[in-house]
Amino acid sequence: MSNQGGGTLRAGLIGLGAMGRNHARILSNLDGVRLVAVVDPAGDSTGALGVPVLSTVSELIDMKIDYAVVACPTALHEPVGLELAANGVSALIEKPLAQSVDAATRLVEAFEAAGLVAGVGHIERYNPALQNLRLRLEAGELGEVFQVVTRRQGPFPHRIADVGVVMDLATHDIDLTSWVTGQEYTSVSARTVSRSGRLHEDMVAAVGQLANGTMVNHLVNWLSPLKERSTVITGDRGCFVADTLTADLTFYANGAIDTEWEALRAFRGVAEGDMVRYAIPKREPLLVEHERFRDAVEGKESDIVTLRQGLRTVHVAAGLLESATAGVTVSVAPSASTSASASTVDVPASV
Repeated sequence: MSNQGGGTLRAGLIGLGAMGRNHARILSNLDGVRLVAVVDPAGDSTGALGVPVLSTVSELIDMKIDYAVVACPTALHEPVGLELAANGVSALIEKPLAQSVDAATRLVEAFEAAGLVAGVGHIERYNPALQNLRLRLEAGELGEVFQVVTRRQGPFPHRIADVGVVMDLATHDIDLTSWVTGQEYTSVSARTVSRSGRLHEDMVAAVGQLANGTMVNHLVNWLSPLKERSTVITGDRGCFVADTLTADLTFYANGAIDTEWEALRAFRGVAEGDMVRYAIPKREPLLVEHERFRDAVEGKESDIVTLRQGLRTVHVAAGLLESATAGVTVSVAPSASTSASASTVDVPASV
């Protein structure tokens, strides 16, 4: 459906879990949008939504919605998304796009064939610290980028049952790293462990390389009582540290002051310089994500995470799982040739 003629968009929500309720809160107050109904077979125990709670996606489609937000479990993204695409409904699908490269590919093809607006909810792209960081990297403030290191850890989220920490949490870091640097992954290696008694992995240590040679490290788990969301990018002129929990961005500059200590002067390294924490506007990332998607559905120029970008992230995540299982480094082909068989085994991994 298209809304290029203007007017209020009719939106639906599929899934009333923890993230679904956040989407409902935003949709209920979003300018130019009316939340008309929600789909969740379990109903609404709070009764606070003020809109009908339906049992099936087909009932929602019958209400002539312009777009739907898909916030159901990851394993259901494919069947729900395909039903929406087949009925001409645009969709914002929570990350990850799907639980496998095959499923994600089918979603991409379905929405593209139908000519519909569709996006993936990689919310970190709308974090103020990372948005500001990306602008600074594009302006060349760091010079050449040497390394991207992310840490994403915290307690187990009981909302997750159908995927492990790689598909659920590490997809955040994969997407934000590629987006912030403007570079795609070319190879990945990983080690995973499962300590919580679940079928899926709950901790991963990953090493990757981007197309320009930048080294990448990701540490992700949901086994820690310490909640941490950190992105550190090191380059020619120093390093940026983004804390996406607080949306703070700090720059540590390389020093330009010579040392008189002969032993240190002989070491051709960098010196500590000035530290700056930037004052940046801090709007809620989920609200910004919804505003961008609404604008796209209205036919306006808008920066959304496309399904093909979401597919690329699933492809890299699948490479991490393949690497951890086989104990090898996995090459991930450029996105133009992303397919179910686009990864190839290289050499034994070393993490």
